[in-house]
Amino acid sequence: MKDYAIQCFKDEAAAVLGLIDKLDDKFEQAVQLMYDCKGKIIVTGVGKSGHIGAKIAATLSSTGTPSFFINPLDVFHGDLGVMTSDDVVLAISNSGQTDELLRFIPMVLHMHIPIIGMSGNPESLLAKYSTCHLNVGVEKEACPLNLAPTSSTMAQLAMGDALAIALIEKRHFQPRDFAQFHPGGELGKRLLTTAQDVMFKDDLPVLPPEMHLGEAIILVSKGKLGLGIAMVNDQIVGLITDGDIRRAMEKWQAEFFDRTVSDIMTRSPKTVKAETKITEIQKIMNKYKVHSVLVVDDDNHLLGVVDHYSCMV
Repeated sequence: MKDYAIQCFKDEAAAVLGLIDKLDDKFEQAVQLMYDCKGKIIVTGVGKSGHIGAKIAATLSSTGTPSFFINPLDVFHGDLGVMTSDDVVLAISNSGQTDELLRFIPMVLHMHIPIIGMSGNPESLLAKYSTCHLNVGVEKEACPLNLAPTSSTMAQLAMGDALAIALIEKRHFQPRDFAQFHPGGELGKRLLTTAQDVMFKDDLPVLPPEMHLGEAIILVSKGKLGLGIAMVNDQIVGLITDGDIRRAMEKWQAEFFDRTVSDIMTRSPKTVKAETKITEIQKIMNKYKVHSVLVVDDDNHLLGVVDHYSCMV
């Protein structure tokens, strides 16, 4: 059974790689049509091509190109009303001769809507009536009977992804844009969550720089953040951590209790603003190898603390 799986992977990979030689200026034309579209990209197809079309429509919509899938059979029963002359149709058919899809084409042409055809037959009727046609032909299906749509649907899916990727680049689509379309997912949360959403702000362990380290240990422990913030006249002047305290104990031993916060504090702790995204905070932590950052306002007044665990939303 493992050998059959390996052969399937090889056949479908070969089908996708075979699309490289089929790419021509029609792909550029298709991307431009979709980029210039003032309405929606309406994806359509029948059977397995329809299932692939639904996935392509979902990918386009989630990456900044408004799109949805429509079954051509439903068009004959009222769904034509969702289409306007500002739209672009992406019609998918392996043979390019699917009857249900071809009966839909005259309605699209009558409305002067551009058609991007995607099929494995550049001589098909779908290709003939398309504004531009994308060739996704494959030599054979991964199916041992060469019947079940396998390699052909994989090629359609890959071409749809290629269109979406090209549009992402052309639109300069950024992670923050992606997050807006995925607010419920983990990525969306990470990209939209800010410091003020996750920061600790109550009972912060604030210390005067002249405090002896024996006293500072108690306040740092009570704060449960693994740090203490040195402040003078409401201004941050330094930061000490559990690690700083341990290293000081090893260094000074018996003299440790005679030392003060100012002897071991970091005098320029990393700070961020309340609106800083946690993804940016993580970059700061990784770059400077720090466990926490301080949240401040424009006057450098302390607002809160964000630690490593706060960023794990």
